[in-house]
Amino acid sequence: MKKERKNNVYSLKKKTISQSNASKVKKIGTMNERIKRIFLAFLLIFAILIGRLGWLQIVQGAELKENMYRQLTASKTISPKRGTIYDATGKALARSAQVDTVSIDPTKIVVENEDEQIAETMTKALKEKVAKAFSEIFDLDYEETLEKVSSTSTNVTIAKKVENDKIAELEKWMEENEVYSGINIDEDTKRYYPYDNLASNLIGFCGTDNQGLWGLEAKWNDILTGTPGKLTSAQDAVQDLIPYENSTYIAPQNGNDITLTIDANIQSVAEKYLKQACEEYEAEEGGNVIIMNPNNGDILAMATYPDYNLNDPYTMDFISEKEWDSMSSEEQYITQQETWNNRAITSTYEPGSVFKIITAAAALEEGLIEPDTPNVFNCDGYQEVAGVRIKCSDTSGHGSLSLRDALKYSCNPAFIQLGQKVGAATLYRYYDAFNFFDTTGFADIGDAGSSGERSGYFWDISDVGEVELATMSFGQRFRITPLQMVSAVAAIANDGVLMQPRIAKEIKNTDTGAVTTIEPVQVRQVISKETAATLLDMLETVVDNGTGRYAQVKGYSIAGKTGTSEPDPSNPDAGYVASFAAISPTESPEVVVLVTLYGLSEEGQHNGSTVAAPVVSQILSEVLPYMGIPSDGSDSEVETITLSNVKNKTVAEAKKIIENQGFTCEIVGEEDDIVSEQMPVAGTALMEDSIVMLYTEDNDTRISQTVPSLIGMTLSEAKVALHNKNLNIKYTGSGRVTSQDIATNTSVAEGTVVNVVLQEEIEE
Repeated sequence: MKKERKNNVYSLKKKTISQSNASKVKKIGTMNERIKRIFLAFLLIFAILIGRLGWLQIVQGAELKENMYRQLTASKTISPKRGTIYDATGKALARSAQVDTVSIDPTKIVVENEDEQIAETMTKALKEKVAKAFSEIFDLDYEETLEKVSSTSTNVTIAKKVENDKIAELEKWMEENEVYSGINIDEDTKRYYPYDNLASNLIGFCGTDNQGLWGLEAKWNDILTGTPGKLTSAQDAVQDLIPYENSTYIAPQNGNDITLTIDANIQSVAEKYLKQACEEYEAEEGGNVIIMNPNNGDILAMATYPDYNLNDPYTMDFISEKEWDSMSSEEQYITQQETWNNRAITSTYEPGSVFKIITAAAALEEGLIEPDTPNVFNCDGYQEVAGVRIKCSDTSGHGSLSLRDALKYSCNPAFIQLGQKVGAATLYRYYDAFNFFDTTGFADIGDAGSSGERSGYFWDISDVGEVELATMSFGQRFRITPLQMVSAVAAIANDGVLMQPRIAKEIKNTDTGAVTTIEPVQVRQVISKETAATLLDMLETVVDNGTGRYAQVKGYSIAGKTGTSEPDPSNPDAGYVASFAAISPTESPEVVVLVTLYGLSEEGQHNGSTVAAPVVSQILSEVLPYMGIPSDGSDSEVETITLSNVKNKTVAEAKKIIENQGFTCEIVGEEDDIVSEQMPVAGTALMEDSIVMLYTEDNDTRISQTVPSLIGMTLSEAKVALHNKNLNIKYTGSGRVTSQDIATNTSVAEGTVVNVVLQEEIEE
């Protein structure tokens, strides 16, 4: 029994152990299954990763690599420096300075955050912050700037031609606010014109992209511009460049420098007196002056009035703001275009009696007349041609005349008779030889574009009848440019050899230093040296005792011819054109000057002898000495006294010194005060009885006066008119005032010296 129980217990234990082992085996199997599944899962994930990696490397590899380079590399365009335009003395008339362009990539001006709504809110705030900074630093409209910053474009320009101080302000803001990503600062250049209005109609100007838009800047744009460079490198998060083995740098090719024949000093003299004459005589359509060296064709000055400020070309300074605002947009546009034009080459005019030089040249060269043969012509004050009565400037008539007399008195009937002798076909042959049927090519350099230069407008030879032949013989009813006219006169001064007008002397490659010289170009021998000498001699008579006497300059020989052209009957509102062409010195010409004034009224002064000739005298009186051309010593200077320096002396002491010199004192201040300023300044040459203004330390405010018009006054009348305003006078010549160096209504300090030229009255 016990044994049986024992066996049962053993069997029970054995059964229990067997059940326990089975459970353990079951658990192990389950665990193995789980491990197997986990392994398979890992294997699947690994396979997916390998597949994804393969997809990225093989299928999208090139695209992703390109995107990586895009994010890591910075590519910047390096603007070339536009070439400098110099005058003949080395003054920079147009130059470029280093500036910067600020642009953005709006897609990079973002804030990263896991929460999309928070990221969107913070990005919006950042863009507003950036837009506000841009608008304040660069003075931009905030709403427009915010629109740019919020755009989806990857490249948006914020500001061009930014000065260094503004860039420094932006960089400081970026550093303080730790905002760098998406803001680009690229090197650029800006065009400057140091002398503002000087030679503006000739030089022209550039746009914001440094492209020449007008004048020589446009014509020579390809020569001046250069070729942009490029820098490709890596950049960090704040857009600083970092070392990068694949960096590339392509240097920009800077533009070429160009040296003009223009002399800034001579140009400024021409502009000063041209402006004064246009305002004095109310030349409604302005005027121009060309000064040329006849020996090589160099243009020494080419002035147009009205002019404009090259640094602000869209503002018309000569028009009041009220008048400008009253104009329509079309009228404003037309006014700007006309003001920018260099009318010496782009506008044509009827030259009038200056053109009689060409008619005389043809007749002399053809051997049809001698200069001093008497009674060749007869003037009754008019000439009947095909039933049309053409009047002379002297309606009472000049009587019998030689060719010299005809030029001296500028007699229209005499030149009508001379034109009939020569004939239209022969005249046209000389017009062609003098280059009136073509442009002069004055600004041609290589393949440079058009300068807008025009040629003359003449009748077709088959349409020239008796009346047309008559009028063109004395310079009317056809049109030429002022540059064509001055070039023809220069040929007379150059022994009959026509030179191509030259405006550029040399081109310099700023990268290599190589210099290309623009040589003078001789066009052709138009008339013989003997004919040219004969003409020059007759034209000197015109200035010595003819209609050109107001062009005289003491101490210098001048040859010249007046011109007054009436309005074309088809356009009676155009006004008169007054002109004068001069050559000096006559024994060895160095300068040819042409002054032309447009839109003069019949009621006012409009003759070339009284309007244009005095301007030539003013210009040459400064230009000839400046050029070092010696006078003949015949200039009888008015006796003057050199004003002493009385600054830092008591008023009483200064007054005594001034009065002892023969001057009159005007004191602004108390007698016991110290003189702080004097006007005129010490060293000024003054005539006796001149007024000297003394200012003290406690009262040194300048008193100004407007200069009165002195034209037509006697010397005594001019003295009184100026002394009544505490202004001084210095004069040359005798007779009546024909010109003054300070324009009417100009505001000047009391004590200022006004220089005037006096000449005897003449009739044209």
